[in-house]
Amino acid sequence: MSSIPILDLSPEVEAHWAEFQAAFERVVRSGQFIMGPDVMAFEAEAAEFLGVRHAVGVNSGTDALVIALRALGVGPGDEVITTAFSFFATAESISLVGAKPVFVDIDPDTYNLDVQQVRAAITPQTKALMPVHLYGQSADMGALMTCAQEHGLLVVEDCAQSFGAQYHAANFGRAADAWDGQQTGTMGHAGAYSFFPSKNLGAFGDAGLLVTNDDAVAEQARMLRAHGSRRKYHNETLGFNSRLDTLQAAILRVKLGYLPEQNRLRREVAARYTGLLAGLPSVKAPAVTPGHVFHQYTIELIGFDRDAVQRELAARGIGTMVYYPVPQDALPVYSGQYTVQPRSAQASQQVLSLPIWPTLSAELQHQVVSALTDVLGTLAPEQAPA
Repeated sequence: MSSIPILDLSPEVEAHWAEFQAAFERVVRSGQFIMGPDVMAFEAEAAEFLGVRHAVGVNSGTDALVIALRALGVGPGDEVITTAFSFFATAESISLVGAKPVFVDIDPDTYNLDVQQVRAAITPQTKALMPVHLYGQSADMGALMTCAQEHGLLVVEDCAQSFGAQYHAANFGRAADAWDGQQTGTMGHAGAYSFFPSKNLGAFGDAGLLVTNDDAVAEQARMLRAHGSRRKYHNETLGFNSRLDTLQAAILRVKLGYLPEQNRLRREVAARYTGLLAGLPSVKAPAVTPGHVFHQYTIELIGFDRDAVQRELAARGIGTMVYYPVPQDALPVYSGQYTVQPRSAQASQQVLSLPIWPTLSAELQHQVVSALTDVLGTLAPEQAPA
């Protein structure tokens, strides 16, 4: 069997090579590499795509989170409630502004914040909520926004994996609400996106975006990304050197036009996987719900040693990844500071992300599932936990 990687970016590059080349040449010939016209154009186009007033380009998704928190006035003495099950940038951004991350557990089906646990974790020091739309699926933003409004809390959405995803109340068993159909990142006080190359909308390097409907937050964000200055050499506060690179903005402008179709294709790939996996009782497959854009297709292995399964798949040429093997509350940087969130801890031992990209063929998917079926048959029952 030929090797199947977890992600193959080459089909997208080849399909749009002429446009990428033209964008690259335009920027290089202009000589405007920092905050050039393509940055402002991408910001305007992204804001229109998302349906939000302001989009502020920065140099990474992590910086987008940090700057969003700073622009909203979150800092020392504040608590920010977030999920234990995410990449470290989520908690790191909270700690970097001097606030305290407060971790709560996840919904076992979506791997996103459990809203009831969020409510239970609110204290007088709570300043903000930071939901993460993991794997490309919206968190329960209707319930979270209602909770935030009731308690006077800020909301910063971590959309690193969810550009183009939408929230739908029906996914959570409720009738349509005020936020129904909105894009992730546009419901809270600010949203933060990553354009790391592997994302649904990925640059050719690091890049990020902060969005908001608040004029004052946008003004603060633009100042903070440029060393805390509105005018050059007139620095008003301690900021960052976090400007979106013009070359990356030009590449993202090309890709943005194709994103709806790319996300539609991802959903088709996900639906095929879910159908193919239906006969494997030890595999919990994700539901293909409205608005989910499947940055990752992540299964949960029940009753098997996930790491052993991953090793056996690798031996058969199937690339997989574990997002994430260590919950944020258990990372060395926070050693001894938090109690374990049991669902997050369990997920970290059982989740496995299968290969996915928009043009992944049905034939390759059959190979992936066939290999997984073979591995589960080989390992069971002697390598399955008692």
